[in-house]
Amino acid sequence: MGIQLGEVRSSTRQPGNPRQSERSDGGGLVSSGLTALRRSLLLLAVYPLEVLILVLVCVSLSLIPIGVGFLMVPTALSALRAVANMKRRRAGQWSGSTVEVPYLPTPELRPGLTGRVAEAWWLLKDPSTWRDIAWLFMDMLIGVVVVIIAPGIIAGGLWGMVVLPVLYEPVMKNWSGVWYLFIHVQGGPEMIAVVVCGLLLLPIGLALAPGLLQAYNRYIAWALGPTERTRLAGRVQQLSRTRTETLDSSAAELRRIERDLHDGAQARLVAMGMTLSAAQAVLRSDPEMAETLLAEAKDTSAKALSELRDLVRGIHPPVLADRGLGDAVRALAQDCPLPVRVGVSIPERCGPAIESAAYFAVSELLANAVKHAGASHVTIDLRVVDGELRIRVDDDGVGGADPDSGSGLRGIERRLAAFDGGLVVNSPAGGPTSVGATLRLDPALARTAEEQKEHEG
Repeated sequence: MGIQLGEVRSSTRQPGNPRQSERSDGGGLVSSGLTALRRSLLLLAVYPLEVLILVLVCVSLSLIPIGVGFLMVPTALSALRAVANMKRRRAGQWSGSTVEVPYLPTPELRPGLTGRVAEAWWLLKDPSTWRDIAWLFMDMLIGVVVVIIAPGIIAGGLWGMVVLPVLYEPVMKNWSGVWYLFIHVQGGPEMIAVVVCGLLLLPIGLALAPGLLQAYNRYIAWALGPTERTRLAGRVQQLSRTRTETLDSSAAELRRIERDLHDGAQARLVAMGMTLSAAQAVLRSDPEMAETLLAEAKDTSAKALSELRDLVRGIHPPVLADRGLGDAVRALAQDCPLPVRVGVSIPERCGPAIESAAYFAVSELLANAVKHAGASHVTIDLRVVDGELRIRVDDDGVGGADPDSGSGLRGIERRLAAFDGGLVVNSPAGGPTSVGATLRLDPALARTAEEQKEHEG
């Protein structure tokens, strides 16, 4: 998706721009070639570290039968994962295609020796661990060859152009000639051919460097990216987590409704019953008092009815059920004390549950803009793109919105997670604030406006 919303961040992250800037270092052969060459050299610099990690992993695995390996495995595999994640991150940045981290989340472990052994056992049970180890062996054989080709060609060109002509006369002439590629250098004519060959190798190396780097990035995505089995396992865990969060949220919402009914409408109805009983008792002896009590009961019933309406509106606003998400958000904007511009591009009804989640997400974000941002203007945009309902709320306030500060953003994220959605917060200090949200639509629940009316009729 355009904005990755599986997590909440208060830092700046605009969809597509960072990676685009990573790839757009220059449009020419020389510029792109030099960029690819620089990146290839960075990759080559990591290989000594990979060798050390490979040795550490092999030693720790070999010592498992005597028990010592269980103490070494967490350190070795953590170092391996750090290098693998660095390769994933670089490949994603340089190719513009994210390489997902396939590891299963580590459970809560007890400190001490038993926790160390449990961590080692958990890491060894993760299939991604063994894929990382296999990749480490392959990278020593395949990866280094792919990465070193372009720098090797350019180094050979520089050797023929610069080093060999300079060193031939004082040093290499005493060797009765030297070989450069297919040229046996014994004097001036051969040296001219060497310089020409070296000059030709430079553009060849620069031309090959971007393609070889992209090939290495694809190799990293294939070797270190998640498999379908890993994705499925991660998906199951995500669904389990969101299911638990949704159930907890639903239980909390039920408790809130129960509390509001008990403290609000229920208390007023009890008071109204007592007032009516008192009015009945004095109806014949003191009609004026009975009339006063009846007026009080009437006022109490009106307040109870208003509280019930507010409670129902907080559960599922009638305007949302009757007129759909777009009109319900416009109604929110009309009641907002700030100027709010609303843009809606939703061709069909999205389903009651999705519309409800989206409505309350917008309501919470609008409330945050009013209460905390000090904004003077808010813009809300709702649209359906690629099977997703995308929401964007922008304000010109002071910024600094933090999902961990109790502003309600975590609650929104939990509500959206039930629909494979999420939240991205871009709110630097000083403003402005931009919040993006997505909910994945179920085509089976979507109806056109006409179909919705027919269904309700």
